[in-house]
Amino acid sequence: MKFRYLTVLFAMLLLATDGFAQQRYQVAACDWMMLKRQKLGEFQLTKQIGADGVEMDMGGLGKRVLFDNKLRDPHFQKLFRHTADSLGVQVPSVAMSGFFAQNLIKRDNHKDLALDCLNTMEIMGAKVAFLPLGGSGHDWEKAGGARDTLVQKLHDMGELARERGMVIGIRTGLDAKQTIKLLKEINSEGIKVYYNMQDDADAGRDICKELKKLGKKRIAQIHASLTDSVTLDNDPRVDMLKVKQTLDKMGWSGWLVVERSRDVKKVRDVKHNFGTNVRYLKKVFQEGARRL
Repeated sequence: MKFRYLTVLFAMLLLATDGFAQQRYQVAACDWMMLKRQKLGEFQLTKQIGADGVEMDMGGLGKRVLFDNKLRDPHFQKLFRHTADSLGVQVPSVAMSGFFAQNLIKRDNHKDLALDCLNTMEIMGAKVAFLPLGGSGHDWEKAGGARDTLVQKLHDMGELARERGMVIGIRTGLDAKQTIKLLKEINSEGIKVYYNMQDDADAGRDICKELKKLGKKRIAQIHASLTDSVTLDNDPRVDMLKVKQTLDKMGWSGWLVVERSRDVKKVRDVKHNFGTNVRYLKKVFQEGARRL
């Protein structure tokens, strides 16, 4: 009887372990693109669309000294964390989306901004920050003063993240070769790539080839979406099964986060767009590798 009990228990343990092992990819969505930037309702919406987690934003920046961040207030810290936990919604990453429009090169308080983000990540249990460089122009893409300044600031921010066991993932918009060169110049284990499929698709580059060039260790997280046109399940610009196979071979695992890929005919239908994209990614990445 005791042997039979142990056998059943062992079988259950194997099944549970196998189920966990299969989930090497998890799926999230961006709160600001779902029109829920630092709103408590983002967690319930994330649950409704079937995502495993939500990428929270730090709030607007504009002409402010710091982000418009509610999570500096102990009341909101407890409220947001409790709500996320009670709904079983994870926060894999926190975004500094304000830098889509703001120039990091011209920000003298880059360390304060980084610390604000890292503190918020700690509260929500996130390990990755998203930092787009789109607002910093293009001068930094070539050698010169702008690049030197950006590299130094990213190194500073990266070291702050590294000291806390966290990573800041930068969206460069560059190809893999140029991005690797930039990472070497930054020279901080706290700075990696936040890969965005949209950048390579829009530039006519092969997504899978670029992923392989970047390599497993350089990619912190992935925005698995493209420029708005149609939802991912109807988009011929990316073969998502091939992307999965590429990531499998690379040995990469982590979070796939939906940012865009909205149907332009239903661009404001948040539940339709994000729900469709989340379901599709889960079908490809979590339910088995079969061509859809």
